[in-house]
Amino acid sequence: MRLSIFPIKHQAQRYETVGDWVWDPTRQDLTIYVSKTGNWKSEMLVGIHEAVEALLCIDRGISQGDVDNFDVAFEDARDKDDGEPGDEPAAPYFKEHAVATEIEKKLCAELGMDWDAYDKEVSDASL
Repeated sequence: MRLSIFPIKHQAQRYETVGDWVWDPTRQDLTIYVSKTGNWKSEMLVGIHEAVEALLCIDRGISQGDVDNFDVAFEDARDKDDGEPGDEPAAPYFKEHAVATEIEKKLCAELGMDWDAYDKEVSDASL
């Protein structure tokens, strides 16, 4: 398996998100796209979150299509303060997202970053 993380302009995301994963099972290729923040630590934290989430989904048979369909529907129906799609208990990848968030929080602390400041920085990337 190959894993790649690419920071991109937020407007280039496939839908309204700061982190997106694309799995190509034929090539065994996992590609992560993160919205640029100008801070490599923030970009890689989002990328690691997406990688963990994707790996768990792949391992557990949760398809990218199911994740994408849920995310797009959530974003289309969301109010500004609804949180992330993966935080919704109805998300097909709810447990996988929760594990990825815990790892992301631990890595954030190890990188000497404040979680709330990081969260704001990532949210601002979507503006």
